[in-house]
Parts: sequence; structure tokens; C-alpha cells
Amino acid sequence: MTKDILISRRAVIASGIALGVSGFAPLARAAAPLKVAGIHASPVENAWNSCLHKALQDAAKDGAIEYVFSEGVSGTDYPRAMREYAEQGNKLIIGEAYAVEKEARQVAADYPDTAFVLGSSGEQAGDNFGVFGTWNHDGAYLAGMLAGKMTKSNVVGSVGAIPIPEVNMLINAFAAGVKAVNPDAKHLVSFIGTFFDPPKAREAGLAQIDAGADILFGERIGTADAAKERGIKSVGSLIDYTPRYPDTVFANAMWYFRPILNAAIADVAAGKPVGRNYTSYGLMKEGGSDIVFVKGVAPAEAEAAMEAKRAEIKAGTFEVPKMMDEPK
Repeated sequence: MTKDILISRRAVIASGIALGVSGFAPLARAAAPLKVAGIHASPVENAWNSCLHKALQDAAKDGAIEYVFSEGVSGTDYPRAMREYAEQGNKLIIGEAYAVEKEARQVAADYPDTAFVLGSSGEQAGDNFGVFGTWNHDGAYLAGMLAGKMTKSNVVGSVGAIPIPEVNMLINAFAAGVKAVNPDAKHLVSFIGTFFDPPKAREAGLAQIDAGADILFGERIGTADAAKERGIKSVGSLIDYTPRYPDTVFANAMWYFRPILNAAIADVAAGKPVGRNYTSYGLMKEGGSDIVFVKGVAPAEAEAAMEAKRAEIKAGTFEVPKMMDEPK
């Protein structure tokens, strides 16, 4: 993510013209773009937020929405930001409820004519509070299959943010992929205690390398810096890190927010309640996630086995285990 968009904590991008309908009324045939606000707890250069931000920007470029956003919004300020955007007439608010689960639902209850669709470890509430999970665990499992056949020390590591269910599931899926092809491999896990601290993630990665890991799974941005520094391989998550680390990151567990966003926009435009779980739109079999990898880095037989499992996931004949307990 380029630095020129990091103007301030309350940076704003806008395009299109204001929406001329209220509540969840269906949009007219020649309706203006839907007014959508994004509230990002971390800077939009953070991998997870960048997925949302890019999808929202692309939707704005397509003329589907008018997009404004705030970044670096603290947990104490988050409910206020939700209220401000609702008061400004935004019909759909996209963001994250992880640090404000109870408060976010209360704000939604106070603004029944505004749709809220937030990343959450909890459930939907009422007609206007929808949730989505970041389920790119399919790609993490497949990357683990490659890593399990590549490790020479038989030790791999994962650096995560906070042990919430979704982060746990992703790291556990990577470990399961490793174990599926290399039952004897050891898996190290570290949590940095925050969603965005690249230097801290780097330090955690270096500690795992010192403990014997020769491949790192970077659930958090900054992990690949440790791998690059020590000359080992790494796996990225959410976005494609390979262009940034061409000799280090050989695979990425991708997540694409646009299918979830499209579903939410369609519901608001059709006047349908958004009080549902949109997570499934982000699954690999729905086109919402995948693995991208550099061919030829892993052994050919490892790539072939991974591709076969990938086809099974897309066909719905194999389901990657959803293990949400904190990895040990």
C-alpha cells in the first residue's frame, strides 16, 4: 500500500454522488452509488485492512459505491466513528468488531436504517448487523503442505496477532497442512499481542529461527522481514507478499474481500436485511480465497499433491479442519 493515502488517522476518499434513498429501500434503476464507509482499526497498509480497502476502492472505481474511510481508529473511538458515519448518511458501514463486539452491536441497534457488516468472532444481530470471518485457512493448509515437504530442519514457525478464533484457525490450518505430509515436523507458535506491529512480528520470527525454524508462516506482516534477514523461506497471508519479498515468500494464503462486499452491497440495494453471516463468500470454493505460489520452489511431487488437494477443496470433496482453539 502506498504511503500517499496515509494522510491522517481520519483520511477520506470519496467518489460519486450522494445516495437519494433512505433505510433499506431498494435502489432505483438509475440510483447513485451506495454511500459506504470503511472504519479501519489499523492503518490500511496492514494486510487485513488492505484487503477490505482495495475491494472498497475497486467498487468505488466501478461506480457501485461512494467510499469514505478512517484508519487507525482505536477501540475507544470505534463506536463514535460508527455513529458519525451513520449520522452522515452512509447506508453501509464496513469494518471490524473484534475489539468492540458489544459496543458495535449497541451502535447498530441505535441506527436501524444503517447496515453494518463487520469482521467479527461473534454472531450477527438484528436485521442490520452482519458479520464475516477471514477464512483463508484453505490456502494456509495448502501452503503448509508445501512447507512440510520443504523444511530441512523439520521445524516450522507461525507468527500471529492475538489468539482469537480466526487467527487460531489459520495457524492451525497451516500446521495441519504441514503435519499431513510430514507428521514428524515441529511447529512453533508466537503471538505479538496486537494486530499491527511489523517490528514485533519480525522479532518473533527471528526468535523462531533461532529455535530452529527454517520456514515461517507470517499471519502478521513483518514476519517475512525476519525470514529475509536470515535467508530462509516464508509464507504470506491475506495478500501476495512475493513481489515485495521475491526470494523469500514462496506461497501466500490469499483472501479476497470483494465477494463478501458484493453480497452485502446487493442486500442493501435490494432492501434485504444484512443481519447474517457473510463468511462463506470468502471460502476457496466460492472464489473468495486461494493459494498463490512460486512454482519450482517446492519439490514437484509436493506441488502435485497440493494441487490435487486444492482441486478437492474447490469441488467440495475435502474440507480443511476448522480448529479455533489456541495453537500450542
